[in-house]
Amino acid sequence: MRRLILAALLLCVCACNEAAPPATDNLDAIARDYVQLSLTIGEKEEGYIDAYYGPEELQAKAKADAPKLNLEQLSERTQQLRTRAAAFEDAGDAMAQRRARFLVAQLTSAATRLRMMRGEKLSFEDEAEGLFGVRPDVQPLASFDPVIARIEGVVPGTGPLPERIEKFSNRFNIRKERLKPVFDAAIAECKRRTLEHIKLPPNERFDLKFVTGKSWSGYNYYQGNAHSRIEINTDLPIRISRAVDLGCHEGYPGHHVLNALLEQRLVRERGWVELSVYPLYSPQSLIAEGSANYGIDLAFPGNEQIEFEKRVLYPLTGLPAEEAESYARLQQALEQLSGARFTIAKQLLEGTIDDSQAVRLIQRYQLVSEERAKQSVEFTKQYRSYVINYGLGQDMVRADVEAVGSDPTARWRRMEALLSEPTLPSDLKGRR
Repeated sequence: MRRLILAALLLCVCACNEAAPPATDNLDAIARDYVQLSLTIGEKEEGYIDAYYGPEELQAKAKADAPKLNLEQLSERTQQLRTRAAAFEDAGDAMAQRRARFLVAQLTSAATRLRMMRGEKLSFEDEAEGLFGVRPDVQPLASFDPVIARIEGVVPGTGPLPERIEKFSNRFNIRKERLKPVFDAAIAECKRRTLEHIKLPPNERFDLKFVTGKSWSGYNYYQGNAHSRIEINTDLPIRISRAVDLGCHEGYPGHHVLNALLEQRLVRERGWVELSVYPLYSPQSLIAEGSANYGIDLAFPGNEQIEFEKRVLYPLTGLPAEEAESYARLQQALEQLSGARFTIAKQLLEGTIDDSQAVRLIQRYQLVSEERAKQSVEFTKQYRSYVINYGLGQDMVRADVEAVGSDPTARWRRMEALLSEPTLPSDLKGRR
């Protein structure tokens, strides 16, 4: 009996030792290796790293290592590092476990991206799930026909619906010489409303620049030290509603706030170096884009955006405000077609339609002009399944934040926690 008990104890000890992380390893070491690996992958693919403000020596080493390593070797390193991080998922306190899960999720997306870089073809859904940690529900385009029928009845004029919408919406274009004062006023209001609820580093700031030749409408390039460079694309006319939308999305409480909080609370206060690098194709992007889109409604609930625009922005643009409510209602109706973007992207990326067919489908199911449809196609070809992060991410963040109830203060508290912690799509109450 004594021998049986001893054997059982030995088996238990062995099993426990196999489950526990090696005594010589720790999350700080794994985090530095993760940063190094991410930067090295970034040397292989332009645009893979969206932001980096960590130790310069890691960047220098990545530049030196990249020519010596092929994609297969990087894939092997990624899997090894993921195994190391997974050993800590049940070790330490709750935040340490979240840190380990975050690293595992990020490394899963890195492994997926490397598979794609090596030429592997994935379905739209598999690609999105592998990169961003959530599987999109792609609906048939015909399911959006009833929405289009409802919009058809409220847009004035005759002729094809996309042309009527474009003609009506062009009444709300901001003249180029008025863009800066309008955006300055919109961003200032987004910031004021955000600072009522979230304390930001005292040195936070951003630079605003208008650019051309891009496939996107706005972009936040985070520089570190609570500093962002926000760029607004003027290739196509910018309408008045976009001032608040982009001011919140790129700035407050969107990308600028998220990055500033992560830097302050995780990188600087906790020493989590892994948050100093942001691989674009990762679960971070679903949180970033989803929270940035939902942040518009959080900062301007109900009719507050249109009331602010009529009071402040319309006078700055010189546009008449008589039809402001009609334009706002149209924008809300068009949001119901956001899911069609996934379906068209899937068909384009999987090769069942070509560029010209995608343009026509976007015109029909997103109700935009040919110019805007072509820009959308270019975005999809450049960023691929990244498109899910806007609509799906927004829906998931909204469900999570609004699960706390209708109290605005509680919603802002939840939003702040979501922005300042190692949040994954699987952490959201609206997860799929």
